[in-house]
Amino acid sequence: MESPGNIAIRKFEVPEPELGAAILKVHLSGICGTDKHTYRGESRQYVGTPHEKDLEYPLICGHENVGTIVAIGGEVYDSEGVLLKVGDRVVHGANVACGTCYYCINSFPYYFCTALEDYGNSLNISRTPSLFGGWSEYMYLLPRTPLFRVPENLPDEVAVITEVMAVTHGVESAIKILGMNGGSSAGFTVGVLGVGPLGLCHLIKAKLLGAGLIAGSDVLPSRLKLAEEFGLTHSLDASKTTPAERLAKVLEITHGRGLDIILNCSGVPSTFTEALRMIRVGGVIVEAGTFVDMGPVQINPNSDICTRSVSIIGIGGEKATEYLPAMQLMASNLDKYPFQKITSHIFSLEKAQEAVIFAQSNEAMQVAINPSQK
Repeated sequence: MESPGNIAIRKFEVPEPELGAAILKVHLSGICGTDKHTYRGESRQYVGTPHEKDLEYPLICGHENVGTIVAIGGEVYDSEGVLLKVGDRVVHGANVACGTCYYCINSFPYYFCTALEDYGNSLNISRTPSLFGGWSEYMYLLPRTPLFRVPENLPDEVAVITEVMAVTHGVESAIKILGMNGGSSAGFTVGVLGVGPLGLCHLIKAKLLGAGLIAGSDVLPSRLKLAEEFGLTHSLDASKTTPAERLAKVLEITHGRGLDIILNCSGVPSTFTEALRMIRVGGVIVEAGTFVDMGPVQINPNSDICTRSVSIIGIGGEKATEYLPAMQLMASNLDKYPFQKITSHIFSLEKAQEAVIFAQSNEAMQVAINPSQK
């Protein structure tokens, strides 16, 4: 990505990996919501943290990747402590933590790291060897990169959404908080605002963990239709309804209470205030979609949060400990849910710009790039 709205092909030398590093031959690289923001020039990330940044162009995007190890520098181990070898199919962590800051030493989620580096984002072509994104035939994986072996029965088209599924750890946290606040969390009601790839993965996690009623909203009707195959019970077409109409529907189906848990995955700031209207007293909102700074919204701490005992969980990324469980969860449910449909379209590297534009259309769910495809 040379600059906002401008993607071009460049060639780089593939080096021998340094000690602890590896070279990945990329099979598929997903187009993340963050990549769409980057394409539009909306590039401020991690605002309010020690590693707040505005991305520097040019860069090679792509941090949701699956591929095969083709070269290794010394001994490199996977997440289970098993020595990796050339030919192993892996998914890698999207981030590289320093391992020495307060957050790393005390086992916080690795995106808390104060010196975090991100594939396809902060790692750009200014750093040698430049190949730090999955929209490339080969990718350089730095030492300390978490590596996860892909289950044999998990197709590339499903493995490529592993990073997205690993972001859904907020669902488990929300269920725990529900239990702390009283009542039963069994058969909990859920709202998913934005059922693109991130929202759909959150919906799937909620369903697998026991959700009953699930309401979902999106401006793209095709996404709502696919979400119904994964357990969506009530579709709220945001292209044809107002926030007041969607709130009225939620109150109707919950007998006036509101939803137990709302998973906000839209990336649009205004949906946060919509979530505050839809949540019940004592409910939990998981904010996982506004990773890129899109501006503030106005809330009332008294009536929106305090007196209604609303809990809000901010999710700044995926946990490294969630990758392998996410793949195992999907692999064990391939016969129950149509995971293969989530990656709806695959483009060649030469058509990357077309792919990013298409990924924002009604026809698309998860769009991926296959660098070997012609």
